[in-house]
Amino acid sequence: MVKYIIKRIFIGIITAFIVATLTFFIMNLVPGGPFLSEKAVTPQAQQAMEAKYGLDKPLFQQYLTYMGGLLHGDMGVSLKKRGFTVTEIIKNKFPVSARLGGIAVLVAVLIGVPLGSVAAYRRGKTVDNIIIVFSTGGIAIPSFLTSTLMMYILSVKLKLLPSLGLDSPKSYIMPVIALSLYPACYIARLMRSSMLDVIGQDYMRTARAKGVSVFKSIFKHALRNAILPVVTYLGPLLASLMTGSFIIEKIFTIPGLGHEFVSAIPSRDYPLIMGTTIFLACFIIIMNVIVDIAYAFIDPRIKLK
Repeated sequence: MVKYIIKRIFIGIITAFIVATLTFFIMNLVPGGPFLSEKAVTPQAQQAMEAKYGLDKPLFQQYLTYMGGLLHGDMGVSLKKRGFTVTEIIKNKFPVSARLGGIAVLVAVLIGVPLGSVAAYRRGKTVDNIIIVFSTGGIAIPSFLTSTLMMYILSVKLKLLPSLGLDSPKSYIMPVIALSLYPACYIARLMRSSMLDVIGQDYMRTARAKGVSVFKSIFKHALRNAILPVVTYLGPLLASLMTGSFIIEKIFTIPGLGHEFVSAIPSRDYPLIMGTTIFLACFIIIMNVIVDIAYAFIDPRIKLK
């Protein structure tokens, strides 16, 4: 297993390097610049600011300078949030997104896994049809529409929940629902499909013939084998939600990492765009390695080589 982990870490480093390279050059292909939106900036002042941040140098030289700093853990300074480095922004904003995303993933798993299991066991029954309709609707409805409807009904009309920030436990309710609805429904569909395949296996029929209870046969024997596709999905899901759901954080004005990334794009804050993109890529790589290792503990038949 140690050899496999080292191999995956090496592949992850190469992947992160490719992501950083592509992001850097694609980002600089977009017309405009970080200082064009500044008010009353003379051409001389703009040239001085570009020289200060090294943006007046040839693109490939900028790339080599940035990658050299990145190897030493330096992601540069934000061009818009003056006085803050990109590392400081990520350090301050990531815990907000991680807390919100972690709660959303937990809710999605606690809802999706039981719903999918029940739907598989009650295949073709009314309960199964209701769960299928619910999960299909949850997957089809975009999160920004769900967020807008909840905000209008629960916050504007009924005035039950706050619509901005994360200042109280109540303020987590709408963002968590908006973040967890799609993954919960998707997990339910994955779980149903996988559970249907497992239920038909010989050892499940043997367990039922021996008089094992339905609850024990489903949630003890079948669940361990059926949950592997869900575990695969949880890796990138956990990484994406914990590093900030861009749309949700923007809608609810949540001061997380996703909100910073969205704000950095129109303002052409190149170092912040690079830093958040690389951080997300590395987080996804780490979560995928953890998921692969978890396979071996969930199903001993899987060998990591």
